[in-house]
Amino acid sequence: MSGGRYPARTRLRQEFFARPVEVVAPGLLGKILVRRDHGGLIALRLVEVEAYLGEGEDEASHAHRGRTPRNGNMFETPGRLYVYLSYGVHHCLNVVCEPAGCGAAVLLRGAEVLEGEALLAGRRGQTGIGIANGPGKLGQALAADLSWDGRSLLRGDTGFWPGPPPSEISRSPRIGIRRETQARLRFFDADSPCVSPVRPAL
Repeated sequence: MSGGRYPARTRLRQEFFARPVEVVAPGLLGKILVRRDHGGLIALRLVEVEAYLGEGEDEASHAHRGRTPRNGNMFETPGRLYVYLSYGVHHCLNVVCEPAGCGAAVLLRGAEVLEGEALLAGRRGQTGIGIANGPGKLGQALAADLSWDGRSLLRGDTGFWPGPPPSEISRSPRIGIRRETQARLRFFDADSPCVSPVRPAL
């Protein structure tokens, strides 16, 4: 993808994602997820993410017990997507981080729409701040499915570009997990109304 407001030369490169997942996660806030599909150009500014550590480090992570057919792309090179189906319904998007073999990833939890709102509203059946304020909603808005698992974010029709950073980043325990519930690995833009509705006390 090149030209216009999102030239190829400013696209986030693999070096950005190859860093520790606890660094990449808050660093993704404010970045713009851009996708060009059959419906047109979509641009989403990330406002909420969660970090999941690699093999043997985080009991809440899909990678904790090692590589499986389901989580294999978590262990591949950084700068690609790991996509899984949650509760048999929601496709959740994660960005693979750290060197290959680590199994670390960032869950994309919430975003605000910059471009393509009419297209996304049609897919979601609603408008405004609720279009992508949750990981399942974000996946549905993008029309993501399991074929996205392993997709590169470094080339092609989907990737990340720089965007305005939050004026304040807050952090909290992650949402909807039963293990490692105290790890403060959820990061969000404290001023954004597009963060998912559940906001644990800090």
